[in-house]
Amino acid sequence: MSIQAINVRNQFKGKVREIIRGDVVSEVDVETAWGVVTSVITTRSVDELQLKPGSDVVALVKSTEVSIAKL
Repeated sequence: MSIQAINVRNQFKGKVREIIRGDVVSEVDVETAWGVVTSVITTRSVDELQLKPGSDVVALVKSTEVSIAKL
């Protein structure tokens, strides 16, 4: 499955491996078939997406940014 409504070609389906929470931003490590992708997103987004280790996600890579979409 890929996200069709977003114009990002590099989409990597995976599972959240680890979340390192900070007060404002958090690091989310995603285990994909091609290796680990790390995204730095707001801690509020981690909470709103209800991300936790084992969550199915898609890492959306555009330029130097990695976004996360929960499946």
